[in-house]
Amino acid sequence: MGATDSGMAPGRTRVLRPGRAVLVMLAAMLALLSTASAQGPRIGYVDMKRLIDSAPQLRAGRELLEREFADRDAALRAEQQRLADLEARQRREAGVADAATQEARAREIDALRRNLERTRARLREDLNRRAQEEYKRRWDAMQDQVTAFARENGYDLIVESPVVYASPSIDVTDAILERLRRETGETGRR
Repeated sequence: MGATDSGMAPGRTRVLRPGRAVLVMLAAMLALLSTASAQGPRIGYVDMKRLIDSAPQLRAGRELLEREFADRDAALRAEQQRLADLEARQRREAGVADAATQEARAREIDALRRNLERTRARLREDLNRRAQEEYKRRWDAMQDQVTAFARENGYDLIVESPVVYASPSIDVTDAILERLRRETGETGRR
C-alpha cells in the first residue's frame, strides 16, 4: 500500500511499513465485523429429534396412546397365545388324532391366523391414525412455543434439524425444552 507523503517531492510515494499495514487492515476488518454483527440476524437451532424424544407434551401423547390401546393390545396378545397353543396341540396330537379332528383343528388354526392378521392390521391402522392426530395436535402447540421463545429472545430465525452443521452456541433446544416443561408443570428432566 502506498500513500503520497506531503513532505516528499512530487511523484514519490512512501510505503507503509508491513507491521503498520497489517494493523490498519486488522482495525478495518474489526470495524466491519462489529458493524456486521450488530446488524446481522440472530439465528437459533433446534434439534428436532431431541425435542420429539424429550418434550413432555409428546411423551404425554405417547403415554395416552399406550393407555388407549392397552386393552386391544392385550386382546391381540391373548389371541396370539391361543393360536400358539392350538398349533402346539396340533403338533402333539398329529399322529394320535383322527383325520377329521386334524382337519377341523387345521381349519380353526387357519381361521384364527387370518383373524389375527386382520385384527393386527386394523390395530396398526387405528394406532397410526390416532398417533398422527395426537402428534399434530401437540406439535402445533410446541411450534407456538418455539415461535414465542424466538420472539421473546430476539431471534430472527430458528432453524430445525436436520442441518449440515449447527454450532452448539446457537443450539436453543434445551431452552425450548425447559419452556415446554414449565408449560406442563414438569420440573425434572427425563
